[in-house]
Amino acid sequence: MKRAKLQAAIVGGSPDDIEQAFYEALHQADIAQMMNCWAEDDEIVCVHPGGPRIIGAAAIRNLFEALFANGSVQAFPERVHKIESMACAVHHLVERVEVLGPQGPQQAWVIVTNVYHKTPQGWRMVAHHASPGTSADAGDQNAQPKVLH
Repeated sequence: MKRAKLQAAIVGGSPDDIEQAFYEALHQADIAQMMNCWAEDDEIVCVHPGGPRIIGAAAIRNLFEALFANGSVQAFPERVHKIESMACAVHHLVERVEVLGPQGPQQAWVIVTNVYHKTPQGWRMVAHHASPGTSADAGDQNAQPKVLH
């Protein structure tokens, strides 16, 4: 997506546009674009797989700056399920993450929940929570869970 179109999506777009901009920022290691996706709120939160809960824009910026210092993140949202209302949207998805391992390119799977609120600046991310997944998470979209809680 071209930069002007991406910026337009963030200014007046939908939760889907913000999600697309978020993943594009990961792919490009673009900290400015990444932070444009987030709400300007002291209570925004980000949790990466196996990591601590990070709260607030400054802390989240520091987290992504450190992440981008090692290069871009090639994460691709798949199997997106959405719950949307007039002012809140929750997207639950599986991320397919492409990583370069000792034996060449490999894939990892991450279970993600992204939460968006409609703010005076438009739709913005307020939470990104990611947990480790397994290759089974790449499977059938219609598979029924074995355990309910």
